Amino acid sequence: MPFEVEQKYRLPDPDVILALLTALGAVAQQTVTQLDTYYAHPARDFATTDEALRIRRVGSAEVAKNCITYKGPKLDAATKTRREIELPLAVGEQSVTQWDELLVALSFRRVAEVSKSRQIFHLQRDGQTIELAVDNVQDVGDFIELEIVVANEAEIAPAQQKIATLASELQLEGAQRRSYLEMLLEN
Repeated sequence: MPFEVEQKYRLPDPDVILALLTALGAVAQQTVTQLDTYYAHPARDFATTDEALRIRRVGSAEVAKNCITYKGPKLDAATKTRREIELPLAVGEQSVTQWDELLVALSFRRVAEVSKSRQIFHLQRDGQTIELAVDNVQDVGDFIELEIVVANEAEIAPAQQKIATLASELQLEGAQRRSYLEMLLEN
């Protein structure tokens, strides 16, 4: 069962963090556009249970890489560590449309769409890859996410420590536990 160990910070100036990432040896991967459609469960309140269900489209409609993701409740009060189940969907807009129709037919309700541009970096630390995502989120702002995916609960605490150490090196303060969806809905 994979776990996502993540921490997010608001960026007052993305150019400053990009320079720091380069200085630390982070390797730029790609810049992508992501459109996330979030759904409400018909029988329980995901806002109360701290869960999420989304369909993500990466890239332009006809060739978008798509996936459906369930995120479980956060496991601690400091980070955004949680169980994550992500499954690939067929490429293209038709797949997203069909999955949306299925969820709506099952009484799931569309909540909102979060649109962002994401520049991805990888940084190697102690034999482990940390993914860094510099995000410009429409109607929300600029952020950086530091993430490590681990396979089991025993790996969570060391991953959290690596994330905290890297955040300190990047001079990041004021970790944000709210999701982009939560921030968008608060606007």
